[in-house]
Amino acid sequence: QLQLVESGGGLVQPGGSLRLSCAASGFTLDYYAIGWFRQAPGKEREGVSCISSSGGRTNYADSVKGRFTISRDNAKNTVYLQMNSLKSEDTAIYYCTARSSLCVLDPRHGMDYWGKGTLVTVSS
Repeated sequence: QLQLVESGGGLVQPGGSLRLSCAASGFTLDYYAIGWFRQAPGKEREGVSCISSSGGRTNYADSVKGRFTISRDNAKNTVYLQMNSLKSEDTAIYYCTARSSLCVLDPRHGMDYWGKGTLVTVSS
């Protein structure tokens, strides 16, 4: 079965850190740009970060620049999102995507695969 599986979500206090993982099953991520998107309760889905297939190009939403870092380990078929200095407004379900084209942060663009998401809650 071809799928993306996110993990690493949970409850963290403001100012804390989490590392999300996105693992592929049934296919290799080598040829895909990987994106992270999130959706908070009552809000539209938004792009957080993406990384090109080679890992040589990354992009971040303004709201997370300087706090989040995306990386990939193609040998492990996994992409990571390191999230530092978390704020309450980062609370959302985080999804990873695979796209056999350019890295994009607009969720309206077609993606080849979407994961089911992992919940991140930032609260004291």
